[in-house]
Amino acid sequence: MPLHYGKVPQWLAVRMSRLGGAISEAIVMEYGRSALLSRLSDPFWFQSLGCVLGMDWHSSGITTSVMGALKGALNKRSAELGIYICGGRGKYSLQTPTELAAIGERTGLDAHKLVQASKLSAKVDNTAIQDGFQLYLHSFILTGDGEWAVVQQGMNTGNRLARRYHWHSPSVQSFTEAPHQGIYGINQGTILNLTDIEATQAKTAIVGLTQETPDKVVEEIRRLVMPAHHDVRGKDVDMKRLGTVLALAHEQGVQDFESLLLLQGVGPRTLQSLALVSEVIHGAPVRFRDPARFSFAHGGKDGHPFPVPEKVYDETITLLETGIRKAKIGEPERQEALKSLSKTAAALEQQFEPNDRFDDWVAEERRQSWLYGGRTVQGRAKSPDSRAQQLELF
Repeated sequence: MPLHYGKVPQWLAVRMSRLGGAISEAIVMEYGRSALLSRLSDPFWFQSLGCVLGMDWHSSGITTSVMGALKGALNKRSAELGIYICGGRGKYSLQTPTELAAIGERTGLDAHKLVQASKLSAKVDNTAIQDGFQLYLHSFILTGDGEWAVVQQGMNTGNRLARRYHWHSPSVQSFTEAPHQGIYGINQGTILNLTDIEATQAKTAIVGLTQETPDKVVEEIRRLVMPAHHDVRGKDVDMKRLGTVLALAHEQGVQDFESLLLLQGVGPRTLQSLALVSEVIHGAPVRFRDPARFSFAHGGKDGHPFPVPEKVYDETITLLETGIRKAKIGEPERQEALKSLSKTAAALEQQFEPNDRFDDWVAEERRQSWLYGGRTVQGRAKSPDSRAQQLELF
């Protein structure tokens, strides 16, 4: 991923924390804590989550921002949800052992074993894998049952690229033999990887042996290469899947789905975002191979593919949080309605014929951006016509 510097503006950081927390809680309620860790350890799902939260769809900043948002949201409710997030970027990564020790005292979990897992995962990705990337972020996600996941990221300042490493404890049979759930980064040629299953002789003899082919770096690795271009292009997304969501939201009309959705008052633009959020919560892993598609939920802070629509973002958060609250008191209808959105879109996909309107979709979102409170790090979106009349938004 291209290295992006700078900070997430406060107006977006607050929303990312609320929506990220609500999405996580919805997953825990529906599928359990283990399912949330499983998703976080999937590079494609993780990138899709970052896009839904309004981050730049292909940048290294997704890792730092998403983990920061989730840590802020979930640790406040760790006693209720049974989810704890330790570590972070730079100096915060060094606090991981102390944080794990405190969690061990509160929960009775074996803190020593957890600290060892944290240190070993970092040591493996920083030392046992010699790929030119030095770690600068280490996030350790833990459940009350002792299951853990690790998301950590390294940078190569020479070529201004970042690489992300994902771990999930149920898949770790050995820290020194194919322990990763996924490594997310561009293939840069032959590297030294002492965790590869074919590196037994290298580990035994401690010799400078490199792999014959890069595609054997990790047996079960899944690679996702992010392009250098910042803008979102039609080739970056599955046009059939994106077109289905847009058609569901804008062309068929929300009134046709009120009986299904139980979301009266939700207009087309918010429905578009909800459909993509629904897929992040309920979608199958195979559906996250084009993370850029999820940037059509809430845009990106740099304006790609369009400015973050604050009003739509806030409406999405409210609807999701309300659904979670109602489900807790025995009224699951709204949560079931949200779940059905991803199923409805998947069903429509079977007959949907994609077109070449991608550029038109992006242009229309940008033209309408000011109506939805569009905002980037550069400021608020302006009306293309000062005489334009305010349209009904939701």
